[in-house]
Amino acid sequence: MARTSPAALATSSSAQTCVPLFLRPCLCSLSPQRVACQDATAQMALLQFMSAGMDTAAVPTTVHCDHLIEAQVGGVKDLERAININREVYDFLATATAKYGLGFWKPGSGIIHQIILENYAFPGGLMIGTDSHTPNAGGLGMIACGVGGADAVDVMADIPWELKCPKVIGVNLTGKIGGWTTPKDVILKVAGILTVKGGTGAIVEYRGPGVESLSCTGMATICNMGAEIGATTSLFPFNSRMVDYLKATKRGQIADYAKSFSHNLQADKDAEYDQNIEINLSELEPHINGPFTPDLATPLSKFASEVKKNGWPEELKVGLIGSCTNSSYEDMTRSASIVKQAADHGLDLKSKFTVTPGSEQVRATIARDGLIDSFEGAGGIVLANACGPCIGQWDRQDVKKGEVNSIITSYNRNFTGRNDANPATPRLCRLPPISDGKPFKFEDPSGYELPPKGYDPGQDTFQPPPEDRVSVQVAVDPKSDRLQLLQPFKPWDGKTPTDLPILIKVKGKCTTDHISAGGPWLKYRGHLENISQNCLIGAINSENGEANKVKNQLTGEFGGVPATAAYYREKGIKWVVIGDSNYGEGSSREHAALEPRFLGGLAIIVRSFARIHETNLKKQGMLALTFANPEDYERVRPDDRVSILGLESFAPGKNLTLAVKHSDGTSEEIELAHSFNEGQIEWFKAGSALNLMAEKAKARASA
Repeated sequence: MARTSPAALATSSSAQTCVPLFLRPCLCSLSPQRVACQDATAQMALLQFMSAGMDTAAVPTTVHCDHLIEAQVGGVKDLERAININREVYDFLATATAKYGLGFWKPGSGIIHQIILENYAFPGGLMIGTDSHTPNAGGLGMIACGVGGADAVDVMADIPWELKCPKVIGVNLTGKIGGWTTPKDVILKVAGILTVKGGTGAIVEYRGPGVESLSCTGMATICNMGAEIGATTSLFPFNSRMVDYLKATKRGQIADYAKSFSHNLQADKDAEYDQNIEINLSELEPHINGPFTPDLATPLSKFASEVKKNGWPEELKVGLIGSCTNSSYEDMTRSASIVKQAADHGLDLKSKFTVTPGSEQVRATIARDGLIDSFEGAGGIVLANACGPCIGQWDRQDVKKGEVNSIITSYNRNFTGRNDANPATPRLCRLPPISDGKPFKFEDPSGYELPPKGYDPGQDTFQPPPEDRVSVQVAVDPKSDRLQLLQPFKPWDGKTPTDLPILIKVKGKCTTDHISAGGPWLKYRGHLENISQNCLIGAINSENGEANKVKNQLTGEFGGVPATAAYYREKGIKWVVIGDSNYGEGSSREHAALEPRFLGGLAIIVRSFARIHETNLKKQGMLALTFANPEDYERVRPDDRVSILGLESFAPGKNLTLAVKHSDGTSEEIELAHSFNEGQIEWFKAGSALNLMAEKAKARASA
């Protein structure tokens, strides 16, 4: 089916080999123009890059310190505390970026995606980032995809980035957004339609007359949350709101240049899509999605009844404003307008609330314009310019762990144990009489798309690479419990894997948060041995319905998943994981692939994978396999022993066989599919993509 779209045009301009979409090839080989890494994933990405034998990055690359700052009491003190606690990690990142020619955004700079939008994103460009919400840059018409650190290392080493040719989902927007409805409600509606896996393997392209009523940062919000439906990326056509934002962020020349070929950054009138969605913005109602999954979409008018029907706690404990999804100047001013209305009518707060500015530029600007005073005057806590509670970096003290409660956030992800988004206040409800004795109803929130006085850049928090990089020494303490130089994984031994135990048969949703938890574990992101102690501790074992409790097939005893995996490894026994649908959805963290590899795993066999996690597993030399018939998941039992047949003739498009021996003495064979290409098969044989890269670098050096 022939089609032309901004997606096809932007990628083809940056591709080494990209066949037109209508030919539907299996793989595109692309050359992104930029790489961005957040500090939690950058640690492992840089450690891998250091092992690749390169002396500088082949493309402009930046590292952003936003994930390691825990929200506790407020921005200034929380930032100081984070710098002290994470000093050795920040020193490593600062020296490694200086050594290899990368830009470094220091702690306090802001959230990676807001920094990218303010400084680096541009219409028609192609970039990758080691965070699943990298598509935020689609708000400026850029193809921006979240990847694992190994993919980033490839691009930094001038190796093409391989991407399965995506489908294209078209979302046609009509009408005009207004009132309480925001751009966020567009993606909340789309998530309800497509579900958390409906966008897998697809670019979501927004178009239509309704686009003109959305701000640039509003479009970025929509693209950002495309990660929650599994989309490869999302983007908008080039328009006047992008021009306004580029000029406001001192990039007027880019705006003028983009205008000269804007016809290439629009969908063709006769463009056809694999799926079409229609949304009338004038009729779109505000939505609340959750709890526990971002695709449980409920219009606000129906939310109160859903709260009662499901028995969710009605008292709202905390409201959290910000994150990379909603932390722009526009978001801040709209929030402040509600605070002002409440203050003007003497309304007291019944819940706590926090505010997270998206960047130092946004923080400085809202401070200058009096918004921080308004928030704090109403009892709000303004947090550091960082991810904070959105990724579990929240030292919450108002409830005890395990206490059922409700919070509401403007964040993008609400998996169990990450954000409990259970708000319970429907719109248009009049509040009880207040100080003047009259009922009160909030007016529609109002705000500024861009600051009337321009942006205040705030403190200079950027470290460019030095001219003399030779003398820079990368800081890694051999005794550190937070940083650890990597050792190569062993290559495949060429033998058929036989009689392997199943470490765990996972039941239901298994995100990267379940596989490699965030929160307090973030501090070990640069130390593979230590962070592997959280491997799969959140996954539910189908055998007993419990988390982090699996049976050791050798001893018969139950124990934690990491300890059991390590036991097998020390005995020289490889193991496999059996998983359900959309396994590995969520963030791009490659630790969810590195940890099972480090602990001796050979294969992850599931009904289906989320895109980034599947690639991450392949990069680390793991076998990422799927049941040819998804129902065969039910045929495998937790206490089975399995063999993987056919690896001696491992080839693209050629299925493998899972030979299963049940504990009752019966056996059967199950067909396994895979999406490995020739190059990825070489990764498996070499032990990892990094091993293969190092081998080639060594061969070039000796030639």
